[in-house]
Amino acid sequence: MRLLLIRHGQTPANVLGQLDTAHPGPGLTELGERQAAVIPEALRFDSIDTIFASTLHRTQLTARPLAVDRGLDIQVADGLHEIEAGTLERRSDHASIRTYMETVFAWGAGNLDVGMPGGPNGHAFFARFDADIAVAAASGATAAVFSHGAAIRVWAAARARNVPPMFAGLHDLDNTGVVELSGSPDTGWTLLSWAGVPLGGMPLVDADAVDPTGEALDAS
Repeated sequence: MRLLLIRHGQTPANVLGQLDTAHPGPGLTELGERQAAVIPEALRFDSIDTIFASTLHRTQLTARPLAVDRGLDIQVADGLHEIEAGTLERRSDHASIRTYMETVFAWGAGNLDVGMPGGPNGHAFFARFDADIAVAAASGATAAVFSHGAAIRVWAAARARNVPPMFAGLHDLDNTGVVELSGSPDTGWTLLSWAGVPLGGMPLVDADAVDPTGEALDAS
């Protein structure tokens, strides 16, 4: 089957560079609403059988225009939400962002025992995300799954057989960027494309926003 992992549209926390992972989370900015609105046309030639979204408000708002356009229900899944920041929640300082991203990329490299400060370890994240991807994979030939920057990047790079785990840390995933894979939970996944810019292209990029969960990990 074919899996389209789509990051949600821009939120106020993305603009401010904050780690914002708690439920139900914020809505979308005006730019985020425009990003969501162009998704149906950007995917016009893609056959989509099912649409899934996380329990956070922003993914469901992003998925709504596509669901309306295709006449499909949004299936809200418990395990697709963003990786919890624990005691780093709402922080935007460099040290906190670095700790968060290094923790999740350690999981992608297979170090699942590493724990987020005051939060989960990699075993917990992959267990919940894998479970809902399995449901999506059984739902049709192509599933559009609306999720979050860190969660998509780490899961896709860890589960795709044709890229190294470090791939996630080196590649951006802007709001409404899409990661496309083919395969299944049983046979494994192959990364087909990593479109880091928003659906709809560069006019929907906010170059001034500090977006820690979507940007490549810097070396400093």
